[in-house]
Amino acid sequence: MSLSEIIQFEPLAMERVWGGRRLDTVLGKKLPPGAPVGESWELVDREDAQSVVHGGVFSGATLHQLWSAHRAEVFGGVYASHPAKRFPVLIKILDARDRLSVQVHPPANVAPALRGEPKTEMWYFLQCQPGAAIYAGLKRGVARTDFEAAIQQGEVERQLHRLDAVEGRSIFIPSGRLHAIGEGCLIVEVQQNSDTTYRVFDWNRNGLDGKPRDLHIDESLASIDFDDFEPGLDDGADGIVAACEYFLVEKWDLSEASPALDGGRFAFFTVVSGQVDCGGKVFGPGSMFLVPASFAEARLKPLAGPAQVLRTTLPVPRKI
Repeated sequence: MSLSEIIQFEPLAMERVWGGRRLDTVLGKKLPPGAPVGESWELVDREDAQSVVHGGVFSGATLHQLWSAHRAEVFGGVYASHPAKRFPVLIKILDARDRLSVQVHPPANVAPALRGEPKTEMWYFLQCQPGAAIYAGLKRGVARTDFEAAIQQGEVERQLHRLDAVEGRSIFIPSGRLHAIGEGCLIVEVQQNSDTTYRVFDWNRNGLDGKPRDLHIDESLASIDFDDFEPGLDDGADGIVAACEYFLVEKWDLSEASPALDGGRFAFFTVVSGQVDCGGKVFGPGSMFLVPASFAEARLKPLAGPAQVLRTTLPVPRKI
C-alpha cells in the first residue's frame, strides 16, 4: 500500500492540577470546558490511551493498529525488526499554569525492581512567560544525605538546580534526573513510551480531589542520579534538539519548500512558528502531523514567510 497523504491524530486532553487553558487560547486546541488541562497527548500508543487517526484512508484507526499492521508503509521498512510491541515514543504539549511536582523517572537498570517503566524525555520551550523557570538536576556538591535531610525538613527546593526557561531552547531529561517544570511554560515533550513518574516533593499543595497527592520517596531515592549536577539548556545551533537511542528531534528553519522525509522512514512534525503546507493542508503553531514513509514525495512549504518545525523520528535499529 502506497500512501500519498499525511496522517493526523485526535489530541487527548489531560486534566492536571497544575494545568491551565493556554492549549486553547494560544494553540487553538479543543479542551473540556472549564477544566485545568495540563497536557495534550498528540501521539500515544498505550493500553489506557490511544491516538486515533482523524480523516483519510486510516480514519478511525489507532496508532497501535498502524504500528502493528501497517508498519512498513506508515513508518518504514527499516523498522520491521523493531522490538517494541507498541509505538515506542509519546509526544505531548504541556501547559504549566502552576509548577509541576519535583519528580524523577526510573532508569532502565532499576525500573523492573520498582515495577515501573524507564523514561527519558526532551523538553522544547515553545512559549515562556516572563520569569518562567525549570528545575533540573542537583546543585553542585549536593550529596544523597543532604537531599534526604532536605526531604525531611521540607527544603527540597534549595537542593535543586534552577534554570531560566528560554523560548526556542530545550533540555534533555534522561532517566534518573530530578526535574520540575515551573509555572508559565508551554512545552513540547518527546519521551519514551512510559507513564511512570515518582514524585519526591509537591510544594505542599492538594490535588484535584482536594487531598495531598501521593509521594514516592523510596522509589525516588532509588532512581535519582546523585552525580547529576547543574545541566544546561541546549540551543540546537546544529539543528539537533535531542538525539538518543530512543528518538531523534531536529529543528528545521524553513524559508523554502523542503523534502519531508529521508532514509525511507516516517517523520512526525510539530509546527513551532509560522505556517506550513504539507500534502495540501495548512498547519499553524502547535499543529502536529505524521508524514508516512511511503509518501516519499512529501514536501514542507512555508507560507507567508519563514517557519520553524520540530521533526521527530526513531533511530534505525542496529543490525546484529
